[in-house]
Amino acid sequence: MTTQIDDLSRSLVALVQDTTLIAAVELSQSSWFVGAIVPGLERQPQKKLEPDPSALLKLLERWRDEGEKAGRTIRRVVLAFEAGRDGFWLARWLRERGIETHVIHSTSVAVSREHKRAKTDRLDLAMLLRVFLGWLRGERKHCSMVAVPTLEQEDAKRPSRERESLTGEQTRIVNRMKGAFARLGIRGFKPELRKAPQKLAALRTPENVALPPNTLAEIERDMARLAVVREQIEAIERTRLERLQQAPTDSPNAMVLLLARIIGLGVETADMLVQEVLSRNFRDRRAVARYAGATGSPDESGSDGTKGARKTTMIVALARKLLVALWRLATTGEVPEGVVMRAAA
Repeated sequence: MTTQIDDLSRSLVALVQDTTLIAAVELSQSSWFVGAIVPGLERQPQKKLEPDPSALLKLLERWRDEGEKAGRTIRRVVLAFEAGRDGFWLARWLRERGIETHVIHSTSVAVSREHKRAKTDRLDLAMLLRVFLGWLRGERKHCSMVAVPTLEQEDAKRPSRERESLTGEQTRIVNRMKGAFARLGIRGFKPELRKAPQKLAALRTPENVALPPNTLAEIERDMARLAVVREQIEAIERTRLERLQQAPTDSPNAMVLLLARIIGLGVETADMLVQEVLSRNFRDRRAVARYAGATGSPDESGSDGTKGARKTTMIVALARKLLVALWRLATTGEVPEGVVMRAAA
């Protein structure tokens, strides 16, 4: 089995199509639709399966046997599917069983601009096969693959993502309470303060009446929910600091601690950057810039620029340069010009 470690925008392995079984899978919650290009077979076989990896593996083996019975020697079996809700477990499972598996970046699959285009599994599968075949041939900028993380690497991202979700929930709860107070004409009260629940009973509307019972009960529930969310955020932050203190020299912990020394950059942001971006095996700074979204898509037009679009482009370009500078700091220790570092602990 071959692996791509330095460039996911094109295959670095020469494609010998007469000895390679090329398969693609259209994944859905209820079924998997599988198609393949099998050496020695005129037809391109297709099969709908239950979402069962063992059944998929047996199907690939059956098609491989059919190709060999047709007089071809199948030396390589490659399979791809589009990144989505199913994550990467299937790719890892198949790789462990000798199937070279790749995950296609969802933005790499072209979407027809025809409003009346039919949407069927067969058409989507045919598109995946064409995209995958072009990538296997080494065609530049044809499509990009997603690096398949290990289970440990995937799990390491969960605290930062969970904290982000909880922070959003915290904001929604506070805004909902502020909206309730605004409807009653109450201004200046800060429901996000930790002592706010103790002041609800004494709170009065401009009409000099207490909070209506249903509204009061709703706000009390929201405040209780807010307290739980805060406890969970604090637990995540506490666990992160314990992890960094217990193994400060382990990668990527060392990268997090290094970035956290930058004045103006906290541990939370440093951890997010390392887990989501900087711990990836980028080939060079251009690969980092592409990951940051600085490269336009084939569907974009350079003549459609507006003032707002130019402003967004400038922000993205600035963010890209900052990310590249942080990547250099994390990988080589090169301190970006103008960055002030705290003394090492």
